[in-house]
Amino acid sequence: MAEATRFRGGGMTREHLEPTDEVRDSPELYYPWPYLDRPRIEWPGGARIAFWVAPNVEFYELDPPAGPVQPSTLWRPAPDLLNYSIRDYGNRAGFWRMLALFDELGVRASVSLNVAMCDHFPEIVEEMVAREWELFSHGIYNSRYLYGLSGEQERAVIEDARSAIFRASGQTLDGWLSPALTNTPRTLELLAQAGIRYTLDLFHDDQPQPVGVSSGRLISLPYSLEVNDWTGLHTSRGTPAEYAERIRDQFDRLYAEGAESGTVMCLPLHPFLIGVAHRVDHLAGAVDYILGHDGVWHATGREIAQWYLDHYYDATLAAQRAFAERWA
Repeated sequence: MAEATRFRGGGMTREHLEPTDEVRDSPELYYPWPYLDRPRIEWPGGARIAFWVAPNVEFYELDPPAGPVQPSTLWRPAPDLLNYSIRDYGNRAGFWRMLALFDELGVRASVSLNVAMCDHFPEIVEEMVAREWELFSHGIYNSRYLYGLSGEQERAVIEDARSAIFRASGQTLDGWLSPALTNTPRTLELLAQAGIRYTLDLFHDDQPQPVGVSSGRLISLPYSLEVNDWTGLHTSRGTPAEYAERIRDQFDRLYAEGAESGTVMCLPLHPFLIGVAHRVDHLAGAVDYILGHDGVWHATGREIAQWYLDHYYDATLAAQRAFAERWA
């Protein structure tokens, strides 16, 4: 309780950048901040909601090398041909089906990229670059975790991702989603030091939020595990129709709330899941429904992050500090 009180009154601190056994009540990465009665966010053109689509374009190794923490991504002894081939389907078939759909609907994607795809499937990366999709990093392979890495090893992963994306596209690395959603107590600090603008490793809000780092400016951009096709189609074993309804329900609520203050909806996808033949038309209907509304800013993650950093970061941080001091 004492730690929680100190945190609420003292704000975000980043004292524990190295792994620690200390038990804390909060990760100390962001301020408490009730969703109601916040300062109003206005998106470009007066839009209610910033909508972005984030396909996870990934590469899983058949027999990943042992690391500090042994990957368990595929849940079976390696080499695991069954799960390797299921995921390989996404790069052989599902991606191309999804690509055609996005072309038809005019979707500009922000790609959560395992940068090893640049070597293993350069033809996929070439198509994404040709459409001027944003590329951000989802690590090197989705079968290699950040857990257990040293600070220098993590820095090397970040630099490897930055270099690979620049070579493939000429783009800067502005966003980050840790591979297989793994991270360490130092990950976000290292991202900020590297000049990365936004992270998707926090799932705590429906609006962008400042992240407590000791240098630079890093924000948490709303991603979503709830409307992620991994959750909607795999974990919860929903039907394609149920998943499409979930997407529309998420949008309807956030769109309504966006009349008061701008919200963000991310649609995270995986080609090996949503790109299966009997599912993709349900996705088409849901995305067409969203883009058919007025007041939708269809943007990239980079664009949303930059708008927030330019217009709301400083004011939000000041208001959050005032709230924390009031309720200390």
